[in-house]
This record gives sequence, structure tokens and C-alpha cells, in this order.
Amino acid sequence: MKLYFPQWQGSGTGKIIEDGARTILEYLKDPEFINVPLSEIKAGSNGEKKHNINNYDAIFEQLARLQKKIEEEQPKKITTIGGDCGLEIIPVSYLNQKYPNLGVIWFDAHADINTPNDSPSCNFHGMPLRTLLGEGSKHMDPLLFSTIDASQIHYIGVRDIDDGEQTRIQNGNIYAPKKVDIQELITLLKSKEITNLYLHFDFDCLEPDDYDKTYYQVSEGVKILEAEMYIEALQENFNIVGSSVLESTTVEISELTPIKKIIHSLV
Repeated sequence: MKLYFPQWQGSGTGKIIEDGARTILEYLKDPEFINVPLSEIKAGSNGEKKHNINNYDAIFEQLARLQKKIEEEQPKKITTIGGDCGLEIIPVSYLNQKYPNLGVIWFDAHADINTPNDSPSCNFHGMPLRTLLGEGSKHMDPLLFSTIDASQIHYIGVRDIDDGEQTRIQNGNIYAPKKVDIQELITLLKSKEITNLYLHFDFDCLEPDDYDKTYYQVSEGVKILEAEMYIEALQENFNIVGSSVLESTTVEISELTPIKKIIHSLV
């Protein structure tokens, strides 16, 4: 199942994330992508915060729409062009319910494992992993098909971590090295008897000198060639049941040139 879901409300005010998703869709020209409409509830600068989540009503409404679409289709695999990272609670929780031994590979500069009460921004795109753990807002729990365990989470490129997130990562013994050794990661995944993977790819995991058309730029990121190698190695060793490309902000197709191989590898 191929989904186009350019949710931006989870970023707070970053509507340019929707524009970036549209650019990738236009570049691919793939008619198989299903457009799941976003909410028309006011958001961004005119949005409302509820339960310590900015734009809560809009996010919940459109995620419920996405949940219903996936539930109706019962896909074996899910590929998503998005959108902010908050959307991941739907496909990941669905695939986790469907597949045993699912590992979640989180290519991201940010840990995305805040609770609403701990989040400095109250933006939902910093909360999806905590929500998937069943430790986020109880008001988001009805959207989940299932919850995951901390042992399923593995970060690549993470380097901008809030204090509360660091505590959760340490307490959960979550894989979050400063520098990834891909063979070490593969060995770790296999030692956990993980056979299926979900590849979440937020383009801000990349080094901004390589690609800076992202909602956030964080230095000392993953080089594009490294990311390509990591993805290829994971695809060779595991069954990829889901993937996403998220939070690119370019509105120019020509500016996608450095990341074309990553896009094609994942979608």
C-alpha cells in the first residue's frame, strides 16, 4: 500500500512540510499512491493546543482517517510519503500487530520520544515513539493498532535529544549510538530474532552539508552515501514491511537530486 499523507500539523506551524511531500510525489509520478486527505480544522498559528499537543484536533481527525483507510485495506506492506513524523503511529502500530519480530529503524536527528508533558515545543512530531510505547497521551491511544517495546527501537543519526528523552533511551537500553556500525546493528537485530523491519526516514538525519532542505538542520549528521549503504545493508538482511520518507521541505524537484537514490530505495 502506497500512501501520500502530507501531515504537517504535528510540527506546529511547518506547513512547508506539506509542500515538501508534494514535491516528492510529483517527482515520482507514481499513480499508485493513495492521497489520504488532511483535516480542515484550523491549525498552525490559528491552531489550538489540547492535552499539551499543538493542533490536537486536526491531528487526531486526520490520523483517524489514515487509521480507517489502513484498516479497510489490510495491506501487507506500507510505504508513505509525508509529512511530519507524528503520522508514524498509524503504520508502525499496524505493522507491529501484523508481523512478529518487527524492528523499527528510526533515521532521524531527533529522538521523537517525548511525552506531551515533557515536550519543550508540544509539537506531536516529537512524540510518536513515546506514543507507540503506550506512554504518551491517553487521548492518542485509540489511534493505535498495537504498542511496541523499547527493545524494538533502533536509532540512526540521532543527535538532538531532550533530557527527558535521554532518560527514556537510557532506561530502555535503546540503541542510539553517536556513530552507527551497520554490521554491529545487523548482528544486534538478529540476536533479538528480528526478521521484519520498518524504516522511518526523516531527512534531517542527514548532514546538512549534504542535504539541507529539511524542517530542521542539525550538524554532524549521516552522510548521504552512508545512509544509502545502511539502507541497502538492512534490505539485504531483513524483510522490509514498511518505510517512509518524511520532513523534506524543498519545493523544487531539481533540489531532490542528492537524495534520489534514498527516495527510490525506500519508496
